[in-house]
Amino acid sequence: MKHNGKGAGSSLNKTAFEQSVISRIRLHVLPTDRFKTFAVSAFIGARLQEDAVTPTAVIPFVLRRGTESLPETKAFREKLDELYGAGFGFDVTKRGDHQIVQFKMDIIEDRYVGESGSLLREGLRFLAEAIARPALEDAAFVRAYVEAEKKTVREKLEAIVNDKIRYAAERCIQEMCRNEPYRLHPLGRIDAIDAIGPDDLYVHYREWLQQAPIDLYVVGNTTLAEVEAIVGELFPTGREASPGYTQAALSTAPAEPRTVVERLDVSQGKLNMGLRAGVTYADDAYPAALLYNGIFGGYPHAKLFINVREKASLAYYASSRLDGHKGILTIQSGIEIGNFDKAVAIIQDQLEAMRRGQISELELAQTKAMLGNHLREIQDSAFEMISFDFNSVLSGKERSAESLIRDIERTGVDDIVRVAENVKLDTIYFLRDRKEG
Repeated sequence: MKHNGKGAGSSLNKTAFEQSVISRIRLHVLPTDRFKTFAVSAFIGARLQEDAVTPTAVIPFVLRRGTESLPETKAFREKLDELYGAGFGFDVTKRGDHQIVQFKMDIIEDRYVGESGSLLREGLRFLAEAIARPALEDAAFVRAYVEAEKKTVREKLEAIVNDKIRYAAERCIQEMCRNEPYRLHPLGRIDAIDAIGPDDLYVHYREWLQQAPIDLYVVGNTTLAEVEAIVGELFPTGREASPGYTQAALSTAPAEPRTVVERLDVSQGKLNMGLRAGVTYADDAYPAALLYNGIFGGYPHAKLFINVREKASLAYYASSRLDGHKGILTIQSGIEIGNFDKAVAIIQDQLEAMRRGQISELELAQTKAMLGNHLREIQDSAFEMISFDFNSVLSGKERSAESLIRDIERTGVDDIVRVAENVKLDTIYFLRDRKEG
């Protein structure tokens, strides 16, 4: 068992997570008395796969319905009230080519309620049972729960289709990454939901729980030794060795970008672009890539917003987003349908301006300030600190918010230009009306 940091008995308010492994679950504990609650997160990940992504997405929705000792959903929720209103929830997200299920709990510290026992222990007991000992019938998931939660997932996926901004963003990714796992939505595919039954879903769940990497985070007034003891007692044992997260080789853009036009009943055009940035979270150039995205389209002072929306009045909105675990940059804009050619041209002008290093001191300073403020604000939220640290687990690159701020501060225009030279346009996706022309 490996320990990082001083371990049990060390002072509170550390800035780095202490690490250990229990039952092939990786533990990350940050002892601190800065918060009045314990923040707990369990990340369970798997590589995005066509046949697995939809059932995996349904699993946490079913798990929230009940456990072995609390099989009724009402009792499950009442138990949280007994834990002084503890919060319990989950997210299903995509980080690079991985589908991540994150369970979260927020538990008040014992000292604020005069509790004689350990609320952290009781909270972790609840989490362990919710994840590993679900309510069953006939050695499978409860059919009524499965059917109800399949409907929930279906509605969430249908909501994307109805939100044309989100729909266009997803379709651009699907076209750009059509031969890569990243094309898949973390909630899966609508056409795969009906085939899911309680028996096969339970079999899939058992395999997922055995094989997927699990990272358990705890932030609060505790120690690594205390969390180790609780996890060793309450969480499942006998799990298979997990290989962790591996990053796929970065794909390259075609010699000429593909243009995909889709026609639906819309009044406003949605112009989205996918670009290969060639930089990931693990790369030394990542701070420069953050600045590139911020100056190009990440903030209201960025080139896309100022030049495409404000000066040329070609877009209702225009922004960019960097996925540091996939190494891609996406552009989102809403335009008049007849302005497609003009909008594409002016966006490409901004890409060229970045390559030429046409970056003002003000743009650089404002972007450094925005990034720095965001990274400093992470320290004010236990869950944000957890989410940031998990980036290191996914990428294999240890970073702290403080070190990233320092790296950003010493990054110059030349560093950003080196990133810009490798940013290549891959796909232009345009969602427009059904009219000809």
